[in-house]
Amino acid sequence: MDPTLTDVVPDGRDVVTGADPKPPTIGIDHVTKAFKDFVAVDDAHFSIAQGEFFSMLGPSGCGKTTTLRMIAGFETPTTGSIRLDGKDVSRTPPHKRNVNTVFQHYALFPHMTVWDNVAFGPRSKKWAKAEIARKVDDVIGVVRMEEFAGRKPAQLSGGQQQRVALARALVNEPTALLLDEPLGALDLKLRQVMQFELKRIQREIGITFVYVTHDQEEALTMSDRIAVMNEGRVEQIGTPTEIYDSPVTVFVAGFIGQANLWPADVGSLNAGEAIATVMGSQVTAACRSTEVGVGAAVMMVRPERLSLSVQRPEGVSVVEGTVTDLTFQGPVVRVSLAGAGDVPVVAHLGPDAELPALRPGDRVWASWAPDAACVLPPAEIPVADDTSVEET
Repeated sequence: MDPTLTDVVPDGRDVVTGADPKPPTIGIDHVTKAFKDFVAVDDAHFSIAQGEFFSMLGPSGCGKTTTLRMIAGFETPTTGSIRLDGKDVSRTPPHKRNVNTVFQHYALFPHMTVWDNVAFGPRSKKWAKAEIARKVDDVIGVVRMEEFAGRKPAQLSGGQQQRVALARALVNEPTALLLDEPLGALDLKLRQVMQFELKRIQREIGITFVYVTHDQEEALTMSDRIAVMNEGRVEQIGTPTEIYDSPVTVFVAGFIGQANLWPADVGSLNAGEAIATVMGSQVTAACRSTEVGVGAAVMMVRPERLSLSVQRPEGVSVVEGTVTDLTFQGPVVRVSLAGAGDVPVVAHLGPDAELPALRPGDRVWASWAPDAACVLPPAEIPVADDTSVEET
């Protein structure tokens, strides 16, 4: 029987998503969205807890923005339902839903000051003047824009304009704030600063944030949980640590961060551990997917979990390779190897790595601890990540 959005397991956690036992603010109940013959979202089913920073992450066209637009009310599900605080709002127009959306383009009123931009919503709702003043001052303080309250948008930097857009949305006291690639227009340094600012603001305000991004660093930095989407499907939902260390599909492993993905042949499975052959070597790895069986599979090891040595180490899983390239990348040195059958192996060595100077052509052993590797269901191994910023 398919679990509902309110089913829980014995420890009180949501059986669908693993969320803490808070009442869900948002429920996506078996939602499919089709545009004629194109399925943009395919049977999405998960809940988002009260006060959670939840990110939807994936490449261009994966369906994350379409899902956000259905939560906001700008799109209607073809099948399934959208719930806010337990109420089905699938056919409720956007202005009658207690959510606000912040887009990449902030659309601030250029003729209004920061203070008046933030006060626009409460004034439209005809709040009492004293209440408007108190609430606007409070929210402007949260986003740290007090000294700029009298300025107009043209006098602000991109990051300051984004804070005003956030304040304008937050002042209306929404149940959830929806953010669609809000940092995309900022330069790299400012995006990194604003990642921490967004998380700080979310914690201080305490409302649910639903964040759409194609940027893995943003999602890993800010999120309580992440839904990784691909071709309209939710491939995995989990904490940043779970998504990074324990992916359940080859797509998730390859999309999040950098990963060694190697063809493997599983010989045996026992209590969550697999014995497999990789590049001619018998190795051990964790197996967390019920879709892995004896036979063809894919093994994942993150580059920073690999150690290199010129002598074969004992008591660990190893493969042998030939150095093909070394690249200095600041905190790490990226070492590229060619394993048996020219299978690529990448290791990231930190400043503490004890290894003689390597040169292309040197033979070395790459080793890892048993918990550093995991076996995934067989799938095509991706050659490169999709880093496009366009969205369907």
